[in-house]
Amino acid sequence: MQTLTVSRTLELSKNMPNAWFRLRRRIWNHGMLAIMYFTALMVTLLLAGLIGFICFRGVPFLTLELLTSASSYLQGTIGILPNLLNTLYIIGIALGFALPIGVGAAVYLTEYAEHPRIISVIELAAETLAGIPSIIFGLVGMLLFTQLMGLKQGVLAGGLTLVMLILPILLRTIQESLREVPNAYREGALALGAGKWNTIRTVVLPSAKEGIICGCVLAIGRVVGESAALLFTAGFGLKLNDFFTALESSSATLTVALYIYASEQGEIDVAFAIAVVLLVVTLALNIAVMLLGKLSGRKA
Repeated sequence: MQTLTVSRTLELSKNMPNAWFRLRRRIWNHGMLAIMYFTALMVTLLLAGLIGFICFRGVPFLTLELLTSASSYLQGTIGILPNLLNTLYIIGIALGFALPIGVGAAVYLTEYAEHPRIISVIELAAETLAGIPSIIFGLVGMLLFTQLMGLKQGVLAGGLTLVMLILPILLRTIQESLREVPNAYREGALALGAGKWNTIRTVVLPSAKEGIICGCVLAIGRVVGESAALLFTAGFGLKLNDFFTALESSSATLTVALYIYASEQGEIDVAFAIAVVLLVVTLALNIAVMLLGKLSGRKA
């Protein structure tokens, strides 16, 4: 009987460290899970609070006249239709130039480049460009496009400046998506007799479609929210122009107009209304790009 008691005591003493270890691990796991939930809740509340505050201040001042007219100092009216159109013009120009270049550069780095040193230099250059402040792009764009090339301030000079700004984002995002395509896809296409470019065009690029769409969404968000680079290249004009006239006419985008109304004219309510329009435009463009990608995938 005494022997059983001693053996039972020894068994309990051996199990106590294991039980304490399991309890400590359970507390640690639950504690870290609670911290992660708390941080996620804080980010969500911050985003909801920011959007809610902007909508609370801006939605009451959103009127049909504000959205469908141009500002007139003679009539004393304020309208943001020219700024909305200029924003769409610049998005089209920037993506129209940057997307083919970004896709081509990413395909070269992923599929054709063989020297690691060349690849590392190009990647370093892209990462360096991505970290340069946008105001410097504005100065370079002003010197390059308006002074050296002779372009006037407008959406063309502004769009070309933003090409330099969003090209690193597109390049790195598309490059990573191309790297995620399994090599078995390429080998299977080559085994069936497809050439190098045919394999890239029909197999690799369609497989990397989601990464390309993600790059476009990030680029659109950067273009819509940019103002510093456009102050030197696109200008401050609030006049309503068609696309071809706006190419070389001073044309303010929504972000530049927000800056003008908030800091120079003291129209804080109009600035918040423009902020609401910016949120809606960004969301609508992102949804449109994603839907376009899904439709192209179904057709393919």
